[in-house]
Order: sequence, then structure tokens, then C-alpha cells
Amino acid sequence: MLDISSLYSVGSGLIQQASSASTAADTEKPGFGTVLQSAMDMIKETNQFQNVAETEEMNFAMGYSDNTHDLAVAQQKANVSLQYTVAVRDRLLDAYKEIMNIQI
Repeated sequence: MLDISSLYSVGSGLIQQASSASTAADTEKPGFGTVLQSAMDMIKETNQFQNVAETEEMNFAMGYSDNTHDLAVAQQKANVSLQYTVAVRDRLLDAYKEIMNIQI
């Protein structure tokens, strides 16, 4: 399986910088730090789903479990979570590119 936990460590430094730069006026609206924290949590959750799916696969392959339903559910959760994470990443990159193309 794909290990995406390294992405979480990259974002954690950015979250600390963004949260230290927030002011009292930003409490009404979700700031960049909040959005970035939620994205990092999503990556962490996706990684957990993938780890569970890998564990289920190993248990099934070793004969510790004969329940194909749990295996299929774990694999589907990991797949859907990864697809959602990639879709969010793609949208963030598109937004970044659009911001970078704005002329001042």
C-alpha cells in the first residue's frame, strides 16, 4: 500500500506557522491554518484506512481470517478515501495555480 504519512509531516510545520500568524479577527472565519489542519487530518485518516486494509489483506492471506466481507469493506474504504484525498489535492493545486496566474 501507499504510505502517505510523509505528507502529514510536511503540512504540520505549515500549520504551526499559519496558526501563529492568526489574529483575534480571524476567529469568525475559518483561516488558512484551519483549512490546512483539516487537510492534514484527512491525509492522516486516509493513511489509517490504508493501513487497516493492508492488515486485513495480510490476515486473509495468512489464513487468520476467512471473512471476505471485512476485507472488501476495508479495501473499499481505503480506495474511496484515497480518491477523495487526491481529488481535494487536485482542487487545491488548481486553486494555487489560478492564484499564481493573477496579475497584480
